[in-house]
Amino acid sequence: MAKPVTMPQLGESVTEGTIARWLKSEGEEIEKDEPLCEVDTDKVSSELPSPIAGRIEKLLVSEGETVEVGTEIALVAVEGESEGPPREDMRSEGPTEEFPAAGTVAQPAAAQRVRRPGASGGNGRGGVPDAGELRLRRSSPVVRRIAAEHGIDISEIRGTGIGGRVTRKDIEAYVREREAARGPAPTPEPARARVEVQEGDRVVELDSVRRAIANRMSLSKREAPHAWTMVEADVTGLVALRERIKEDFARREGVRLTYLPFIVRAAVESLKEHPILNSVWDEERIVLRRRINVGIAVDLEDALIVPVIRDADDYGIVGLARRIDDLVRRARERRLSPEDVSGGTFTVNNPGALGSVVSTPIINHPQAAILSAEAIVKRPVVVGDAIAIRSIMNLEVSFDHRILDGGAALRFLNAVKRRLEGYTPQSRVF
Repeated sequence: MAKPVTMPQLGESVTEGTIARWLKSEGEEIEKDEPLCEVDTDKVSSELPSPIAGRIEKLLVSEGETVEVGTEIALVAVEGESEGPPREDMRSEGPTEEFPAAGTVAQPAAAQRVRRPGASGGNGRGGVPDAGELRLRRSSPVVRRIAAEHGIDISEIRGTGIGGRVTRKDIEAYVREREAARGPAPTPEPARARVEVQEGDRVVELDSVRRAIANRMSLSKREAPHAWTMVEADVTGLVALRERIKEDFARREGVRLTYLPFIVRAAVESLKEHPILNSVWDEERIVLRRRINVGIAVDLEDALIVPVIRDADDYGIVGLARRIDDLVRRARERRLSPEDVSGGTFTVNNPGALGSVVSTPIINHPQAAILSAEAIVKRPVVVGDAIAIRSIMNLEVSFDHRILDGGAALRFLNAVKRRLEGYTPQSRVF
């Protein structure tokens, strides 16, 4: 009997995934939990383990194709099971609690109920949400962005996705139809000519991760008016403290002590004083986030990924060091889950680890700001009436000028600076 494997829910806000590469071919045997394919989302790339064992009977989706959560992507023939009702009959009514879509990775009950017609809703009226509410609730962030760009009410569109959800194809078709009804559009500018590839040049095709980075960075620069400012921090005391305890720290905690936990801790405490930097622009309003979920930019040589420390204000230096070590290690091993890279409210960038002394980071859209910590450099500085050699770190913040101004950014930066400069060789960490 052939059982379908479906595209699983790969995160709370992820509604579709792209089959980047099949790891098994038709006719091959596969064990339960053995990787079946690589799936890309706009957040992370990950391997999809097979939920069942058997023989790959048919691959239903081509490499590079994007499908919605719940879409059947492969058929796996399972030996020893009798034939059930025809698959067409089973699919006609869709998944139910009694007969869920076979092969679907385990999902919370709420995720299953959202696709069941007649499920009770949370509209405050004690009944089923109307069609417009359901379509809005089930639409992806990409669909909502396109709707906002074109001034479209999603409830006006008839969705063809699971449970009536409006897909990207639905809204793009709606936009085309509306534009056609308005008459001919102004003559567009000529398309930019492609770069001429000459003999000896090497062409690197974009993978999904690089494409996602390009799209997010372009979106951030296009939508958020960036501004930037910098301060210098004298971290001589912090350098001496780390030198004194780093070996003992590694023995006791099993992880290496870097400067990053101190920087994140200083940023978290400063965000509590200046919550405007832990916010997001939402058209006619600004939303200040209650939770402080700090993203850590991790360099992967060929890409950049930002895993998130959720509720970072719950951790001290030791806890942050452990969380950072775990996230960075799994990021470099390509073992992050979609949950690991979602939900960030503020980002800390650490280009100093690669020797940078000044940088102008791009905001991690739609956050309000990003902090960069540069390399610590010994420099002669004036202390009182004398010149001394001190350890200096540059701190920069790029911020969305719609949300805050230079004064607010500098007050935050000086709060971070004050905390980092407050460490002494005798400060307690354990």
